[in-house]
Amino acid sequence: MTALTSPRTSPRATRRGDGARDALLLAWRNYQHHVRVPSLIVFSTITPLIFLLLFRYVLGGSVTIPGVEYVDYLVPGVVVQAIAFGATQTGVGLALDVDRGITDRFRSLPIARSAVLTGRALTDTGRNLLVAAVVLGAGFVIGFRPDANAAAVLAAVGVAVAFGYAFSWVAAYIGVTVRHAESVHDAGFVWVVPLTFASSALVSVDTMPAGVRWFAEINPITSVADATRALMLGNPAGGPLLRSAAWIATLLILFVPLAVRAYQRR
Repeated sequence: MTALTSPRTSPRATRRGDGARDALLLAWRNYQHHVRVPSLIVFSTITPLIFLLLFRYVLGGSVTIPGVEYVDYLVPGVVVQAIAFGATQTGVGLALDVDRGITDRFRSLPIARSAVLTGRALTDTGRNLLVAAVVLGAGFVIGFRPDANAAAVLAAVGVAVAFGYAFSWVAAYIGVTVRHAESVHDAGFVWVVPLTFASSALVSVDTMPAGVRWFAEINPITSVADATRALMLGNPAGGPLLRSAAWIATLLILFVPLAVRAYQRR
């Protein structure tokens, strides 16, 4: 008799087929780490609340936005700003895993190479969703009143969180190319601070000098902040939404393969 044998699946094919499952498993691993170290979540929510209160009660009195109360202008912008800052933690977390040798252990497992980065990005996206909810809750306390319905507000948060996911891949690329976690943390501020402050997140771009205004108008943070704000305030959001979608797609197309390739080469 001839024994029947089933074809064996190569490890490479298995890794490709199970990439989504591997990413979810690693996202769960990162989530459990956050639960065991609650300060990772606490400080992620405190920082945007400080910005919110600072601009509302300290600097907001000198800021005038035609046609809208400043608190209504401010809260959607702080949501986007908080998510952009939170996305930089993807790079820090990956750099820490590299420094501790954890990624070397992952390399010995039959998992998709992209799963390590995707899992981290998914975890930070979940945390950004929580941060957005906290900022909105605080916004309601200090006087924020969106004119749109709940579905539009949820759609606005979805746009901001999707952009944060794309931003996480930029941070992931930095995290696996810069060797030390401290350097990754500092590098995150180098590119995120100019993007968030030279945008429409906190003030109108019309008040900026010509050169800064040009940068702010093409800034992806401006597109996402405008889309988020328009959805929450019940204003037309077609143009900002299209620009936001274009930025999200562009960042993912560019930085997902760059980050995965950089991780594979480490």
